Amino acid sequence: MAKLRHIAIATRDPEKTAQFYKDAFDFQEVGRSNGHLAHGIYLSDGTLNIAILDFSGSDFDQLGKGLDFVGVHHFGVVVEDRKALSKELEAMGAPCILDEPSSPTSFFEVKHRGPDGVVFDISEKPWIGSAGLE
Repeated sequence: MAKLRHIAIATRDPEKTAQFYKDAFDFQEVGRSNGHLAHGIYLSDGTLNIAILDFSGSDFDQLGKGLDFVGVHHFGVVVEDRKALSKELEAMGAPCILDEPSSPTSFFEVKHRGPDGVVFDISEKPWIGSAGLE
């Protein structure tokens, strides 16, 4: 069974938003990101990775709602076979909107658009601070 291990929240102020969740729920900071799609802070409860991200510097609007969108942005699932599942998802009508990154240092996740336009990631490796399939 695939496991939900990642939730991304879009915000204009990752520092302030991450601090709120650290104070409110005692989540731990496990990393930071400054990638081509977004920059921000990764938090964890020990099982789930919560990415607090500012997408405003990107040129790719994943949701089709504009880069100024704030709120729950997408979720991620750890799976056994990312390539096989990606093909199945496409056949089910969930197009791949961002395939494997070309940079060898990038995290390996693939983005699909599901029903109602909801974006989700699939990955064979858990996000930083999150549990794997075990």
